[in-house]
Amino acid sequence: MTTFVTDIAALEALYDAKPSAAATDKVAHQMTPLYRRWIMDSRFCVLSTVGPEGTDGSPRGDDGPVVVELDPNTLAMPDWRGNNRLDSLRNIVADGRVSLMFMVPGSANVVRVNGHARITADAGICARFARRELQPRSVIIIQIAEIYTQCARALIRSRLWTAGDESAGLPSVGDILSEMTDGAFDGTSYDAEWTRRAERTMW
Repeated sequence: MTTFVTDIAALEALYDAKPSAAATDKVAHQMTPLYRRWIMDSRFCVLSTVGPEGTDGSPRGDDGPVVVELDPNTLAMPDWRGNNRLDSLRNIVADGRVSLMFMVPGSANVVRVNGHARITADAGICARFARRELQPRSVIIIQIAEIYTQCARALIRSRLWTAGDESAGLPSVGDILSEMTDGAFDGTSYDAEWTRRAERTMW
């Protein structure tokens, strides 16, 4: 029968080493010149939220920096068009705790920001992100609590940037929709139309 770790003391007893100085000294509580350079080079991050119905991890990407710095303590992320499930946004309204993991292609390092988020539909802030005469319906404002680099081992072990294209043979979204609806959903047509639909509705 599987046993589980149920208290912090038991958890800590499994690990025989304290965090190194390199693991703790790198933590900042606002943007610094070097963390700013790193985050402003990131076009992709994962936004993690928590709410009464559970957790959510949402990929966020842009064709330039995925966030904008409003001041050294504050980041802004436009909520561009997606699937309208609003999972992350609902969670933020209910519980503002967020984490962001910023990635840059080719780098084995990840920069993490932990903080507290709110959502605004302020016209002036939304207008800052206008693209092709379109604006996000809302913008996520993140108050930074801490910034630090994540250990590179996970990306090195997974060969995320060096393994090449391994997508051949993966099921498509249309395949999954067809499976989940016992064939009632026309997944083949969905996949065939997706690229054109995405081009029309990217922003």
